[in-house]
Amino acid sequence: MSVESPAPGSVTMFTTSWCGYCRRLKAQMDREGVAYSEVNIEETPDAADFVMTVNGGNQTVPTLLFPDGSVATNPSINEVKKRLV
Repeated sequence: MSVESPAPGSVTMFTTSWCGYCRRLKAQMDREGVAYSEVNIEETPDAADFVMTVNGGNQTVPTLLFPDGSVATNPSINEVKKRLV
């Protein structure tokens, strides 16, 4: 799997199965109607490499990839919505 930018109006969310911050942000995005696809970095080595590249060598989640190619690590729901406008 190569990491590609998501479709306009949506985000790709890199997560792990044990991440509480990921669960919280997913619930907020569901509530706010933000479209996203989820990629578990524990199951997808290319995604883990991408997350490490954009986070200074750390596998920090949630990391979100936006359609313009920018990323945010553990953003608020307000930041996510602003960046999708």
